[in-house]
Amino acid sequence: MGCVDKVLALGAHPFNRVDLLLRNSGGSAVIDGGFAVQLEHHGAEVKNPLWTALCLITSPDLVSRVHWDYLEAGAQIVLTSSYQATLLGFESRGYTREQGKEFLRRSVTLACEARDKFWNEYQQRVQKHEAAPGQYCRALVGASIGSYGAYLADGSEYSGDYGPEMTLEKLKDFHRERLLILAGAGPDILALETIPSFLEAKALIEVLEEEDINVPAWMSYISKDGRNVVRGDSIQSCAELVERSEKIVAFGINCTPPSLCEELISEARKITSKPIVVYPNRGEDWNAEKKEWIPSTGATDEDFINYIPRWKKAGANLFGGCCQTTPATVRAIAKVLHPHPVSSN
Repeated sequence: MGCVDKVLALGAHPFNRVDLLLRNSGGSAVIDGGFAVQLEHHGAEVKNPLWTALCLITSPDLVSRVHWDYLEAGAQIVLTSSYQATLLGFESRGYTREQGKEFLRRSVTLACEARDKFWNEYQQRVQKHEAAPGQYCRALVGASIGSYGAYLADGSEYSGDYGPEMTLEKLKDFHRERLLILAGAGPDILALETIPSFLEAKALIEVLEEEDINVPAWMSYISKDGRNVVRGDSIQSCAELVERSEKIVAFGINCTPPSLCEELISEARKITSKPIVVYPNRGEDWNAEKKEWIPSTGATDEDFINYIPRWKKAGANLFGGCCQTTPATVRAIAKVLHPHPVSSN
């Protein structure tokens, strides 16, 4: 029985899976890292408007392999390859709406299957005295849900500028069916990621409430200045939105330069009592035309290790990496957070 299942067996409501994970992991938990960089490491082609979602169609075996890589590295939460997966996106590439729905469900299935297989094999190794008990905890699966800008595949999630015609209702219409499909596929968490504006965050929360989606979600924003989300809304107002919502169980910062995260965490912690998620990128810039990261003086794995105590002191609870981070990054984070075995019985 895993660390989360142990508490659930005592009658706790499954909606609190994130809190249960933290409670049984000493207050800190590890998220996985960059998906695209690891897919490319295994030979996948992701320079496509569908990005990592393309591999749900062409090479699901590599998607499973990346999940396994991060589980081995110590990730306690693995996110699905659905960040840029949308029904409109699949249709634009010639697939039917029903095929698009199946690809979305497949993203969750692949992650759950990898998690369950890894956990079962680990338990068998423990029983045979081939692995140390408590080295791993049964991971949670988070369904990755990117912003409207991710679907556009033009880099606009890094600005939040969708044009003057964009409205709250249009954003709700865009996100609604995908949220319902992914929530119904059986993830433990909905990871609402790289959200560039208060408006889009509000749209997502209203859909969760209107559809009464009872899968816990975190809301993770992107910033370029350490004070506001990229569209210009203050981090305080975005944290207040999260704090007021019963559907959102954690506030997050992702795909943001690591050097900016400490201030963002500190400001958010003044507003919210909920867990704070932080999984930055390496601090590099995205070239939307070439669809590639521009090498820079981005953070190294050693930098991430040095940041962790500062982020933790500022109030963060869940730590991982975003674009250009790897299993090595996550392994380093796990060693800092959990130098001793976690509770697994």
